This record gives sequence, C-alpha cells and structure tokens, in this order.
Amino acid sequence: MALPLDHLSADAAAARRLRLIAIALMVAAMALFAVLDTTAKYLSAHENPLQVAWLRYVVHACLAAIIFNPWSAPGVWRTKKPGMQILRSILLAGTTVFNFSAIAFIQLDQAVAIAFLTPLLVAFFSGPILGEWVSRRHLIVIIIGFTGVLLVTKPGFGAFHFAYLLALANAICAAFYNIATRFVTAYDSARTSIAVTSLFGALALAPIMPFVWHWPDNALIWSLHILTGMLGGFGHFLLIHAHARAPAPVLAPFVYVELLFMLLTGWLVFSDVPDVWTLAGAGVVIAAGLYLLTRERVQPADIVE
Repeated sequence: MALPLDHLSADAAAARRLRLIAIALMVAAMALFAVLDTTAKYLSAHENPLQVAWLRYVVHACLAAIIFNPWSAPGVWRTKKPGMQILRSILLAGTTVFNFSAIAFIQLDQAVAIAFLTPLLVAFFSGPILGEWVSRRHLIVIIIGFTGVLLVTKPGFGAFHFAYLLALANAICAAFYNIATRFVTAYDSARTSIAVTSLFGALALAPIMPFVWHWPDNALIWSLHILTGMLGGFGHFLLIHAHARAPAPVLAPFVYVELLFMLLTGWLVFSDVPDVWTLAGAGVVIAAGLYLLTRERVQPADIVE
C-alpha cells in the first residue's frame, strides 16, 4: 500500500532538518577544535606535545567522571562495543599526538589544510565499511574543496618540513576515527563514547609520560591544560551527536570550516598572517561547504546520482 504524499513529504522534511542540525553541530565542533589546537600550540612551546596531549585526556577523563558519575548517569561507563571503543580511543589519541606535534612546528592554517584530506578518506572508506556511498555530485564538490587545500599547501614549492608528515598521519587517524564513531553510535550513547574514549586515551599515553614529563611552570599553563580537556570533551560530544543524525559523507566536507577558525586564531594569538594562496584556498573550501549546505536544503545527500 502506497503511503500518502504528505506523509512522505513530512518524513523527507524531518530527515532534512536532522541533517541540518547535524551540520550545525559539526561546525560548532570545528570551532572548538580550532581553539583547542591554538591552545595546544601555545602549550607545546613550553612542554613536549606528548605531555600536552596526555594532560588533555586526563582532564577530559576527570571531567567525564564528575559529570557522568554512577549516581547521575548509571551505566554510562558500560559499552556494548568495548573493542571498537578501544580502537576509537587509540585512533583519537593518535590524532591528538600527531596534530599537536605538527602544530608545534608549522602554522595552524598549514596543519589544518593537510588535515583536510580527512573528508576524502572518510568519503572513500565509508562506502565499503559503512555502506554509506557518497553521491557523484558530492564527490565532485569534495574534490573541488581539496583543490583549495592544494592552493594552501602549494605542494612542490618551498622547503619540505617533516611536520607535514605528522599532519598527514593526523588526517589518516582522524578519518578512521570518524568512521568508527559513526559505527558505535548505533550501540553506545554519546555520553558513553565521551567517557570511555577519554579514559582509554589517558591510559594509552600514560606509559610515555615518565620519558617526557615536565612540571607546568605556572597557574596559566595549568589553566590552559584544563581548557584543552574541556574543549576536547565538548567538541567530541558535539561531533558524536552530529554523526548520530547524519551519514559520515554528509558531514565530512564541513570540517573545511575549521580553516576559517584556524586563520582567525592563528592571527589573533601568534600573528600568523596567511598569504594570498592560503586565502584563495580558504575561499574554495568554504564555497564547497556552503554549496553542500545548500544541497541539503534541496534533497537528501546520500542519494547516488
């Protein structure tokens, strides 16, 4: 029996609203991550990036334990997919370590430009892993966005820095972390994912600390460490909720807006002024993201055309 057209229209409108909410959550998460990276770059000038990453997870885990305690959130620390959550934690820890190490040597906008390989990797692997095949139209837009990344990085011109490889490793870990996040949302709540990921991340990096530990110099440094944990925790909370409302290929292109936030924080905090190629590349990737947002208002994004 065919469903009434108005019923189909209502379902389609509800689906579009969910995806638009997911996109808004994704953009908010990118803003928090830009502030997180800016703070981490400042801290990495005083301490080893591995220590900065570990304290970020320690603070994150402590906040999660306070908020998601056995009385206010019973059962939140129990996961239905412990193996996948451990894998997510390892991937996220790798992402944090590689990213913090990269931004200790190169500008924020350079690091995030290389990290923009992540949407391409997510879109490519989400099909065979999650069955979420990207449409040809969206794939073309993602590729166009990637040309903007090439404008920023200008491969083949200038001196090569080893930190670019660290940024590339960050993109690879981030892509598989995003895919794993999409998978676990079907089994665990966002609160569970936030709690166990922070704990596993802190445990994974703890054995390295005796070799790199340096006591923070003053109260400001300690305050910034606390801030990194708060920004990371809330940012990933938004990220998980976004993935619970939309397929990974729909959300992947919107990591591009982080470049805008990185340009702003890099200029405000470190007086890093992007060149004309960086600005041109930023324009391309932002235009690609805005186009996809417009398409979300017209039709669902995962229809293969």
